[in-house]
Amino acid sequence: MPQFQEVLAAYQAFPARRQSLMMSTVMADGMPHASYAPFVMDEDHRLYIYISGLSAHTENLERSGRASVLLIDDESETQQIFARNRLTYDCTAQLLERETLTWDRVVSRFETRFGNIIQMFRQLGDFRIFQLTPYAGRFVVGFGAAYDVDPQQPDQLIQVTGG
Repeated sequence: MPQFQEVLAAYQAFPARRQSLMMSTVMADGMPHASYAPFVMDEDHRLYIYISGLSAHTENLERSGRASVLLIDDESETQQIFARNRLTYDCTAQLLERETLTWDRVVSRFETRFGNIIQMFRQLGDFRIFQLTPYAGRFVVGFGAAYDVDPQQPDQLIQVTGG
């Protein structure tokens, strides 16, 4: 099992190695809805997604204000399919108001990370940016190696112990 400092460093680098997240939201009838979205993350571990207003997950986020997200190693990157490294966050979701200072900063992050396609999204009025703020999380690095994200310091971990 890796040492705690190695796990912490892996956790802190993990989101930057991913370009998209898997997301679970809940439909109006209570049915879970799975989807994905490209994302950017800020220094406070808030995730931002730039998504179409025509998608089901947009409606779900607007209605419930909650989402669960998953970042996970690609199958080709793992030696054991049952023990893929993964990070989950339970989040509140908030729509960013267009053309504000925060919105402009986040759009710039998207442009830096994803290129010219973001210029097209800026022209499409139905595309919206949501801020996903984690209030709980877990980082798993193999069998029996689970760490909760510290809710007070989201760049830190707390080892999960049995019992």
